[in-house]
Amino acid sequence: MNLHQRNSKLTTKDFLVTGESFDLLEIPETEMLVTSPKPDTGDLPKYYESDAYISHTDNKKGMIPFLYGLVKKRSLKKKLRLINRYSESQGTLLDIGAGTGAFLALAMKQGWKTFGVEPNDKARNSAVEKGLELGKSITDVQSRKYDVITLWHVLEHIPDLEKTTQQLEHMLLPNGLLVVAVPNYKSFDAKYYKEFWAAYDVPRHLWHFSRKSMETLFRPMLRLLKKKPMIFDSFYVSLLSEKYKTGNSFSIRAFFIGIWSNIAAWRTKEYSSLIYCFKKSE
Repeated sequence: MNLHQRNSKLTTKDFLVTGESFDLLEIPETEMLVTSPKPDTGDLPKYYESDAYISHTDNKKGMIPFLYGLVKKRSLKKKLRLINRYSESQGTLLDIGAGTGAFLALAMKQGWKTFGVEPNDKARNSAVEKGLELGKSITDVQSRKYDVITLWHVLEHIPDLEKTTQQLEHMLLPNGLLVVAVPNYKSFDAKYYKEFWAAYDVPRHLWHFSRKSMETLFRPMLRLLKKKPMIFDSFYVSLLSEKYKTGNSFSIRAFFIGIWSNIAAWRTKEYSSLIYCFKKSE
C-alpha cells in the first residue's frame, strides 16, 4: 500500500476541541485521504478531551447524544446478528476501540467469549464495571487468536495503519471474520457538507476511506465477503455537520440530507458509512 504519493484534496478543521485546521491529502492509487499534519502519537489524547465525544461516555444528555443512544440500541443488535451470520462459530470475539463496552456486553450475554481494547481510561473503566475484560492497546491482546475481530468506526483513528492491518490478520484464526465499519467520504452527505462534514473529524480521524481503499486494504490475506450500509449514520453525521456549519443543534435540513444521501446511495452504493466483512483463508 503506497502511503507516499499524495495530492491536496480539502482543508477542514477540528470542530470539537481545538479549532485547528488540517489538510486532507489524497493517495490517488487507493482513493484514500490522509489527515495532514498528522499529530504525534503523544499529542493525540488531547484531541479526545471533550465531554461531547460520545463513544467515550454513556451520557445521553442533549439532543444529539439522546438520538445517538436510541439508534445505538438497535444497531448493537444488528451488528451481532451480522457477526452470527458470517462467523464459523460462536467463540472468541475481540472488539478494538470498545468504548464503554456496550457491544461486548451484549455479545457476552449471547454466549461469546469477549475481549476488548480501549485506550481511553474513563471509557475502559466503564466497560470493566460491566464485567468485561479490556486491554489498553492491541499489544495487550495480540498473544491470542480470535474467531472474530471487530472495529466499529475505529480503523480511521489508528496511527500506524499498515502495522495494525498486519496485526489484525495475524490475530485472526483460520476462517476468522474481520468486521470493519468506517465512514465513506464519497457519500452524498460528505459531498454536500464538504469541509463541515462531521465524519472527517480531524485529527481524531487520521485516515478517510473510500470503497476502493477498503476493498484493497487487507489483500491478499483476507477476502471481502460482504459490504453493508449503516443507514442511520447519514442522519447522525448530517445533524453534526449542520451544527458545525450553522451552529444549530437541531436542523430539519439535516434530516432531509440524511434521507437524500441514502436515496442517492441506493443507486451509487456510496453510503455515509459502510461495514466491510472480511474472511481469512484456512
